[in-house]
Amino acid sequence: MGSSTHWLWAQTALAVPVLLFGLAACQKKAPETAQPSATAPEAATSAAPATGAVTPEEARTIAKEAYIYGFPMVDNYRIQHAYFVDTKNPEYKGPWNTLVNIPRVYTPKDTAIQTPNSDTPYSMVGMDLRAEPMVLTIPPIDKKRYYAVQMIDAYTFNFAYIGSRATSGEPGNYMIAGPNWKGETPKDIKQVIKAETDFVIGAYRTQLFNPADLDNVKKVQAGYKAQPLSAFLGQPAPPAAPVVEFIQPLTPEEQKTSLKFFDIMNFIMKYTPPNPTETDVLARFAKIGVGPGQTFNADALSPEIKAAIQEGMKDAWADFATLQKKIDAKEVTSGDLFGTREYLKNNYLYRMAAAVLGIYGNSKQEAMYPVYPVDSTGQKLDGSKRYTLRFAPGQLPPVNAFWSLTMYELPQSLLVDNPINRYLINSPMLPQLKKDADGGLTLYIQNESPGKDKESNWLPAPKGPFVMFMRLYWPKEEATSGKWTAPPLNVAS
Repeated sequence: MGSSTHWLWAQTALAVPVLLFGLAACQKKAPETAQPSATAPEAATSAAPATGAVTPEEARTIAKEAYIYGFPMVDNYRIQHAYFVDTKNPEYKGPWNTLVNIPRVYTPKDTAIQTPNSDTPYSMVGMDLRAEPMVLTIPPIDKKRYYAVQMIDAYTFNFAYIGSRATSGEPGNYMIAGPNWKGETPKDIKQVIKAETDFVIGAYRTQLFNPADLDNVKKVQAGYKAQPLSAFLGQPAPPAAPVVEFIQPLTPEEQKTSLKFFDIMNFIMKYTPPNPTETDVLARFAKIGVGPGQTFNADALSPEIKAAIQEGMKDAWADFATLQKKIDAKEVTSGDLFGTREYLKNNYLYRMAAAVLGIYGNSKQEAMYPVYPVDSTGQKLDGSKRYTLRFAPGQLPPVNAFWSLTMYELPQSLLVDNPINRYLINSPMLPQLKKDADGGLTLYIQNESPGKDKESNWLPAPKGPFVMFMRLYWPKEEATSGKWTAPPLNVAS
């Protein structure tokens, strides 16, 4: 969620099904070690691209399609590398298969992910599922405190959830298994959740009621556990998976133009067994040396094919820009962009847009994202102006958990430094906010203080361009059905 292309979008719409696989009770024994399948990395064979068989025009079209398909994967890899691989990166969280609690909310110093939320302290676990599953243990948590564990695979699909909404806040042991796992379900496992890729992220959000509540959140986080299945069972670990020589990721700017993009995409796809619905797509990509088991050799390409592939990358961004206009017009919403593979129906441009605009955004039934990229007159937002956002009486965002409005500076789409260290206004702050005479609520969005009498309702803006995200966690039916809509943002007179 940081580059100059990260613009934002409108209110979400359709619901997204969650992949929660049922389980059968079984005896307590170690799982079978996953054996390499025909689609496993070890079985893949490297093939040189048959670029001589494609015309520059065809190469350009295929490159556009492959770039759109691969962008979320490559950007996700950039973040995973920073979080779980590069120990020298200031964003590093910890090694794979190790749960790391972040006992604070995000601030402007957090720059790896664009548009981060600053409502909920995160816990994060990067899972390498090649050798064996991981078991995530959820402690008893007060039903009044919202929490969610979002499961994100290497394609950036939200393939499952655990939490207040998805699993009714029930404590227990949840097993996350990789695509090649064939073991039996052990005793004391509440649910088995199957991942489509070898490497996945578990992103935990734990509600913080107010700054004084942080110690309570820390206690909840201390109760979260993530461990390999063998450790959970108290049994010897299976043979370790081969050591991965992770390659250097590209920066967000480099991802737009560098042909190394396809080298990284090929590397990632060693750990994403081909989906049966994509046989034809991957066969097309292979014509330019992209896909599982392929080798993309930019140096071996003819000048004409190389130029065509670079033009294809530009074409992908042109397609995104066209979609962006539909998003700004609210013809396509964030609810259309995030979810499972089944929900997105292999709409790769939607998946790319989701990654560009706010990677790791939630599926719609978990959170809605009414976004303010423009004011009520259609003009882009800028800190040189003053704005007001008014909720009429009884028209605050309808949620089962909580809502917030967060400020992001453009083009980075990151949180904004300001003199009062306020990055958002949210529903837990309502007791401190001043109501209008009729019981409504007016928020003041501007760079300088609106005055001491209004400062309680002030969301500081940067001096230049910005965008705002509203978040509705566990939205109610009137929000998901469209009966409630976010109010307009008006330029102050």
